[in-house]
Amino acid sequence: MVKPRIIPCLDVKHGRVVKGVHFNDLQDAGDPVALAVKYCEDGADELVWLDITATIEDEELGLELLRRAREALTIPLTVGGGIRSIRHVEELLGHGADKVSINTYGLDHPEILSQVSRRWGAQCLVAAVDAKWEGDHYQVYSHGGRTRTARELGEWLTLAEDLGAGEFLLTSIDCDGTQLGYDLPMLRYARSRVTRPVIASGGAGQISHLSSAIREGQQAVLLASLLHQNQMTVGQIKSSLAEEGIDVRWPL
Repeated sequence: MVKPRIIPCLDVKHGRVVKGVHFNDLQDAGDPVALAVKYCEDGADELVWLDITATIEDEELGLELLRRAREALTIPLTVGGGIRSIRHVEELLGHGADKVSINTYGLDHPEILSQVSRRWGAQCLVAAVDAKWEGDHYQVYSHGGRTRTARELGEWLTLAEDLGAGEFLLTSIDCDGTQLGYDLPMLRYARSRVTRPVIASGGAGQISHLSSAIREGQQAVLLASLLHQNQMTVGQIKSSLAEEGIDVRWPL
């Protein structure tokens, strides 16, 4: 069995980490570089860094912060937010990203997924997807969960995989920030539609939420509120999972 990855997520807005509930009511959570280093030293397996504003004014600041973080990190770093061109991907990779996460632009311009995958390999491309339950299906949303798209979750995951996505960062809008647990039915559905890894995102609030997702087959779990609010450290999380019999990755 593949050892699960424990992945802290940094949502960065105007140079600061923020966290909210259902993508709203964002609160300041600290300096992204300092938090990235802290989580790395605590034993995180990877980091996800998402610029949730990604305005033109923020691009230069974002690249400088990314460069500073990369210099201090020894683990893989996925970076996303506002990617709209191959040039932007080149800049992010040039400033230290190991992978890029593409969400909104990819929904409207799916060809960018195949362009990135062909040039840098599927392992470089993470398709980020925000979705919520709507009566009898999961609907995909864009623009930070604010805009309903015409795409059903399973259809979009299958297409994105065919275009070359190496893994998926799937966030449940319904569960985001609630700390009530991951959306396990959504994750099961996603895993039934694609063969590449799905990173569970949205809702982790205690160890049982992580262990339940991992025992169901999740290869990676994303964490934000649980860590940003200093409820537990990455090391404590891994120790607790190990006590439950889950074989986690330990720093060399």
